Amino acid sequence: MAESVPVRCPACRREHSFSPLTFPCACGAPLTVSVRKGVDPEPVDHHTWEEAWVTVRCPSCDGESQWPQPELGCPCGAILRIPVPPPAKPSATRPAATDSGGFGSSPSCGSGAVTQAPSSAVLRPAFRPVTIRTSRDAITAAAQYLKWLGFQDVTPAAERTASGVDLRGRGVVARVDPTTRPTVLRDVECLWLDGLVSSTGCVFFSLAGYARDARARADELLVPLFVMDLTGTPQPVNDAADDLIRMGA
Repeated sequence: MAESVPVRCPACRREHSFSPLTFPCACGAPLTVSVRKGVDPEPVDHHTWEEAWVTVRCPSCDGESQWPQPELGCPCGAILRIPVPPPAKPSATRPAATDSGGFGSSPSCGSGAVTQAPSSAVLRPAFRPVTIRTSRDAITAAAQYLKWLGFQDVTPAAERTASGVDLRGRGVVARVDPTTRPTVLRDVECLWLDGLVSSTGCVFFSLAGYARDARARADELLVPLFVMDLTGTPQPVNDAADDLIRMGA
């Protein structure tokens, strides 16, 4: 786990402890978005696509990739953009990679995968589905599936946020759409923003599938999408979901 750093909210002056997340680079090395110490965070009035990503260079392979900009939500209501240093210069002894394809890769790369896994799939026992009869059953089935993938402390959200988060776990938030209509674009974007603010990954489950524009945006944002039938067995819809199954939490 990356070392936590103190972050002071410029609005209320409250101090928080922020721990940057570590994700796997395409080369397999763990990669953490560093935080500039001693620099105050910047309040976010509204999100733009360009400001949602930062360029990070992997010290192992010298490959550059786009990763989510670290942010933190303060109880006072402010959303804080955590300052990060510029990417390190490429090593003179190692050729730079042209496309790392890491978590949060720029959508211009045309890849919806969370990562290009260099290793074999994670071995795990067969998933035991939960039959879905009610919306609560759908949430329970999704929670069991996240645990099966390796996420820990997955529990139903105490209160549903504006983004509609139904499940929270260590390093993940998830939404479950049990309706009979395809999940819409706004629902996918809201879940992604919630994950961005809380600096966690996000996963979407739907019983009726996804609208075409929602699916396209999820591919751009690297949000894993799953559909569930009434047996409670999630099936991957996009590359990000396939990679999540292969690599696990």
